[in-house]
Amino acid sequence: TPPHKHLGITSEWTLDYPPFFAWFECALSHVAKYFDPKMLVIENLNYTSRATILFQRFSVIFTDILFVYAVRECCRCVNGKRAAKDVLEKPTFILAVLLLWNFGLLIVDHIHFQYNGFLFGLMLLSVARLCQKRYLEGALLFAVLLHFKHIYIYVAPAYGIYLLRSYCFTANNADGSLKWRSFSVLHVTLLGLIVCLVSALSLGPFIVLGQLPQVISRLFPFKRGLCHAYWAPNFWALYNAMDKALTIFGLKCNFLDPTKIPKASMTGGLVQEFQHTVLPCVTPLATLICTFISILPSVFCLWFKPQGPRGFLQCLVLCALSSFMFGWHVHEKAILLAILPLSLLSVQRAKDAGIYLLLTTIGHFSLFPLLFTPPELPIKILLMLLFTVYSFSSLNSLFR
Repeated sequence: TPPHKHLGITSEWTLDYPPFFAWFECALSHVAKYFDPKMLVIENLNYTSRATILFQRFSVIFTDILFVYAVRECCRCVNGKRAAKDVLEKPTFILAVLLLWNFGLLIVDHIHFQYNGFLFGLMLLSVARLCQKRYLEGALLFAVLLHFKHIYIYVAPAYGIYLLRSYCFTANNADGSLKWRSFSVLHVTLLGLIVCLVSALSLGPFIVLGQLPQVISRLFPFKRGLCHAYWAPNFWALYNAMDKALTIFGLKCNFLDPTKIPKASMTGGLVQEFQHTVLPCVTPLATLICTFISILPSVFCLWFKPQGPRGFLQCLVLCALSSFMFGWHVHEKAILLAILPLSLLSVQRAKDAGIYLLLTTIGHFSLFPLLFTPPELPIKILLMLLFTVYSFSSLNSLFR
């Protein structure tokens, strides 16, 4: 029985975000009633109106104010390797354009429609605060962000290790090694209090009502399958493709029984569990182990060879990419978790700029299936071309 049936919920579209996002939607509803009260009636499935669309668009634009402020704070943290002759070549200006005009975020938030700009604003603001050595503010912002959208747990290892290394160890020796006498119990306690208080505020009511298992099952719906309907371009897409190729080969060579093979098992575009035909089936635990192993080198370097905020950003990007490559049921838009932080590195070093251009070009192209109607085709091509041309030309002008 679907959850909405036995829980007495009218709509099948139940929230699969953490509780803070529910409060955010509740706040939006108090404004939405002045645009069109009918959009708030739960029984109105597939309801639409011009007022509803206008409210959705304006609410996204309004909440993006936080993203703009976060970009401003990030630009204040960036210092170019050299002063450019023209204002248009300044690293801070280029960074502002790369973030504010990011093609992927633009289509996900303003065409595909979600509130990712607001959420990425929280993440970038927390990054800026850590770069400014305002550690407690950065930790608070990231803790709040996790309870808005739990996908940001992808980069949680980078935050945890960096805060422990840079904030909890108050003094380094001349050789760069750590001594436990420099470890601050007070700082660890403060970080722990922040995490516990934010979690209690978010999950406390559900714990009291005995509904925490239900919340967890909504946040981590493993029954949705290994891959999303539109495959993210990661390791499991290659794994699925190999299974499909081996299946076709096995059928042609009469190694497999055609009656026991489901039609379009992995390429049907459905969000549900499927079994691999030839290769071993992948479990959520297997994806967790692969992800954990892949982030170990970056976390190891952040702990033993810290490079300040730069090292933190590098680790954050690598954690995001590792989770993207090996995670369970990864959405294609999760690539923005790596692209946006990498923007900060791209204006500081030529090597990072080259990696950024490669990742953004391929990563943004992989978002094309999100916009699938014919009228959107010229829009997405034009927007991506404009952003890509600017990215190449501006970073080339910065690093020659």
